[in-house]
Amino acid sequence: MIDECLVVEFTVTGDDCPLAEASGATGARIDCQPPQHRDDGYALLRFSAPAGSDGLADRLDADDRIRYLHVSTTDGRQNYRCLSKHPCVVHELTNVGFMAESLRYHGGSGKFTGAVVGHDVLQGVLEAAGETVGMRLERVHQLGSEDENVVAQQWDVTPAQERALRTAREMGYFGVPREATASEVADELGISKSAFLERIHRAERSLFSQLFA
Repeated sequence: MIDECLVVEFTVTGDDCPLAEASGATGARIDCQPPQHRDDGYALLRFSAPAGSDGLADRLDADDRIRYLHVSTTDGRQNYRCLSKHPCVVHELTNVGFMAESLRYHGGSGKFTGAVVGHDVLQGVLEAAGETVGMRLERVHQLGSEDENVVAQQWDVTPAQERALRTAREMGYFGVPREATASEVADELGISKSAFLERIHRAERSLFSQLFA
């Protein structure tokens, strides 16, 4: 039985993985699912970027570390699949107990979100990464704590809707004048514009129905 599971968020600099380098060279914001390791030494990478991310596909296709690159476009985002044999820092973190949930690369840096079992494992993850890259711990809290889904619990919205509302507010989407567009907030969340608007509208309906009941 696991007594303590921590949700952590890191900012990583100096990672020489293909996606980090491509995000720095092209300016693309890349949202990546955790890599799947294969017995042949390759890792399956699945990630997406806003449609029109200039040069990203060409940059990756020319990278000798990338194999079998496939690109498709859905709802304003380009979806990528490929194989990579280059060991990225997330591989090392996984080996010492980091359970990745989401990875984002932008401007050559990475933001990793996931979980670790206890503070001892967290310390081991920090030490393992510190040997090769720059790492800054941005946020840590216990899984299931009030800090995680307090708005969702109080106002009967889903965690995804809460995150959409929180990110939109932080980026100034609700400001007058508006400081961020729906597309910009959707890119920050790693979802399509239509998915973001649907989450916001459903959350607003839930909030308003409770406020004016």
